[in-house]
Amino acid sequence: MKKIKSIALMLVAILSLSILTGCSSNNESADKAETRVVKTSKGDVEIPANPKRIVDISGSSEELVILGYTPVATANVDSYDTENVPSYMADTFKDTKVVGHSMMDTMDIEAIIEANPDLIIMAPRQEKMYDELKEIAPVVMLEDYSNDWEANLKQVATLFDKEDEAQAWLDDYYAEAKKIGDEIKKAKGDQSYVVALASSGQFMIFSEGGMGTILKDDMGLKQPANMPKQDSITLPTVSIEGLSEIDADNIVVIGMESDKQDLAKNSVFNEIRAVKDGNYVFLNASPFFSQAYNPMGRKLLLEEVKNALM
Repeated sequence: MKKIKSIALMLVAILSLSILTGCSSNNESADKAETRVVKTSKGDVEIPANPKRIVDISGSSEELVILGYTPVATANVDSYDTENVPSYMADTFKDTKVVGHSMMDTMDIEAIIEANPDLIIMAPRQEKMYDELKEIAPVVMLEDYSNDWEANLKQVATLFDKEDEAQAWLDDYYAEAKKIGDEIKKAKGDQSYVVALASSGQFMIFSEGGMGTILKDDMGLKQPANMPKQDSITLPTVSIEGLSEIDADNIVVIGMESDKQDLAKNSVFNEIRAVKDGNYVFLNASPFFSQAYNPMGRKLLLEEVKNALM
């Protein structure tokens, strides 16, 4: 009888060990499934497969929203109101804390800690914070694509294996942009367009950046033959006389209210052909200056541009 009991106890022990081993193996598989390793400029980094509390200081918060992640903290702020997110994102980011300005090299580290992130996304310009940030949570340093908003969306999508979602969003965006561009051309004919930022009595011309590329590249609208060349990410600058020499059929000026008032009183500006012909549009710098550099802002601008030009 004792022998039978011993055998029975041994079988129970073996069975229990098998169950525990199986559970352990399943837990390990589950743990592995909950993270993924991504390649970054700082080497391979293990990140949550589906992060819940992302702090983004890279300026990619709109890209994250497109992919289904609303950050708990952001540095996507209005360039003319750096304490707040752009007005068009206010509802989306109503519960998102501002921890800095994405174009700066430092952030509010205490606010980042308080956000309790499980993932931090940063840009190369904030590299001096890298070691400090990686003590808080896994950190991904993105590549700097400057003005290439599409490339940035795609690299953020790669982090989460969501390239297909990003491409579908881009396809929808470009289809809508072309449709609106065709509507504008049908209404106004083969006219030319220039977009300029008013700055201290001069104008920075969006030749290859910002809203200028929405009109030229995405909508397919024509730029004037006399556009200044842009050789870097820095926008070329012209005087009021230089703006007149560009001789666009339509002029869109982005600026502050004081710029609008100054231009209304400027005799040289009011003699520019597009202004005299009533083909001049003024848009507020907040939020329109930086809106075109971000994907959700860019998409919202399509209807804004249509309404302004037609």
